[in-house]
Amino acid sequence: MLTFSFCLRILTRFPPPNYIYIYLVHRDDFASINLTSPTSVMIMGLEMVGGDADVPAYDSGFGYGWAGVWSTLASLLFLWSMVQDHLPFQLEDHLAALARRVLAAVSPYVTITIDEHAADSFARSEAYRAAEAYLSATCAGRAARLRADLPDGSDRVSLAVDDHVEVVDGFRGARLCWRKTKTLRRTNVIAWNPREEERRAYRLTFHRRHRALVEAAYLPHVLAEGRAVTVRNRQRRLFTNNTSGDWGGGEDGPRVWSHVKLEHPSTFATLAMDPARKQEIVDDLEMFRDGKEYYASVGKAWKRGYLLFGPPGTGKSTMIAAMANFLDYDVYDLELTAVKSNTELRRLFIETTGKSIIVIEDIDCSIDLTGKRKKSNKNDKKKKKNMPWDNDEEDKDGKVTLSGLLNFIDGLWSACGGERIIIFTTNHKEKLDPALIRRGRMDMHIEMSYCCFEGFKVLANNYLGVAEHELFGEIRRLLEETDMSPADVAENLMPRSKKKDVDACLGKLVKALKEASREAALAAKPLPLNKDEDKDEEGTDEDEDDDNSSITSSGHDSDSDDEEEKTTKKREAKKKG
Repeated sequence: MLTFSFCLRILTRFPPPNYIYIYLVHRDDFASINLTSPTSVMIMGLEMVGGDADVPAYDSGFGYGWAGVWSTLASLLFLWSMVQDHLPFQLEDHLAALARRVLAAVSPYVTITIDEHAADSFARSEAYRAAEAYLSATCAGRAARLRADLPDGSDRVSLAVDDHVEVVDGFRGARLCWRKTKTLRRTNVIAWNPREEERRAYRLTFHRRHRALVEAAYLPHVLAEGRAVTVRNRQRRLFTNNTSGDWGGGEDGPRVWSHVKLEHPSTFATLAMDPARKQEIVDDLEMFRDGKEYYASVGKAWKRGYLLFGPPGTGKSTMIAAMANFLDYDVYDLELTAVKSNTELRRLFIETTGKSIIVIEDIDCSIDLTGKRKKSNKNDKKKKKNMPWDNDEEDKDGKVTLSGLLNFIDGLWSACGGERIIIFTTNHKEKLDPALIRRGRMDMHIEMSYCCFEGFKVLANNYLGVAEHELFGEIRRLLEETDMSPADVAENLMPRSKKKDVDACLGKLVKALKEASREAALAAKPLPLNKDEDKDEEGTDEDEDDDNSSITSSGHDSDSDDEEEKTTKKREAKKKG
């Protein structure tokens, strides 16, 4: 058995010619060959270990036997590496393409490459993610080397095939070989993104007689199974939009959304709501989730809108969490006050994924949705004319307009992607523009009202673990007479110690309901006026009447005096005449 150890030393001298020194050392023998070459390479330390076989002598050329063969191969490999460094890349690409054509002409196998990054995007290719998920679920158990990773928002470690590892898959009698490759950059250009330093890809190799099967059935099978595995393994996430100033490029491109793990425990079983209304919502959600073909047949985008309205504390946010848990969807909490223009709003929508719920809470408080146009001032004509792109109202105000929001939920951009739910919440439905909440945009209006007796029974079971009690009759009567939100009912049912005292908790709720009923009754009665205030008002009226009478009487006195003066003057004039 022969083993060799090579120690390389590259010596470059200018001006040429340079020299290649090849030293072959065996025990105490030493042979040297001096060749003229553009590069100087020293190969030192060729040693044969094991056995007592004699080593052939070396002349002024390469030696004979195994030692000469191995030294020749080593020299060729080092020469080829030097040639690659000095070979123009255009010629290298041409030679590589020629070699591939020659290999394809004599080889019966076909290779499909799936790159990690798409050519026009910084994000990872969806086909690459699907292939990685599929191989992790089906072929990872047969791989010799694996790579462990903890995806964002997941509690489970995922195992993937490591670089330069080949696994074999079978499909309808066809043998398909997958190999993960990694190529490093050979240029000296500095890469801003670490992922630009290397290029990963999956290569699928199969016999050419299975080409039709692979293209028509196997690749769609890999894509569908990979997506299903991703959905099963992922952790639901809660997203919030970043301000445009924080949209800097990350490893996977600009980060317009930030996310955390969604761990809200709400379900429809724990939701305090009328059971019939609750079942109606569940049926509607199931119809949407399984209605991809139906939406395509009627020519509608695969999306649905829900308007949740009602007083504070009636469970609107809890309803959203229950929907997300039921459908296994991500939640995108869109903060409109952080969006500066309609263009940014469209960008945020494009960056959302399928199987998601887009939420705008308290939409009546986020932006001006009256839809009224601003009145033009008379001085507008005297202002300097702007360029066409400066006349956009959204850019002047730096806000999202009603028109932009309507296009967001029901325009052409809303058809980008699919399987999305859009939810608006508000405490005052009457404040919203009718065009915003019409059918087709907000398809289902869900009123989240005050707690009813059926909702109370759900809360009593959740908090106290009771289904019947002697106080239920009185609580039912009080709930029909008094408005109390489910949040207030739940707070009164909350035990104050580890030992649940059902009677004390229910008694506290009864007391709170009676107090709320008295306050409502007092608020409904008109406030009477004080007697002192009535007397003051009457006295003021009498004073005003006296003043008026005095003014009137004085006026009559002055009129009588004038008449007497006139009669006196007439008599004097007659006497003179």
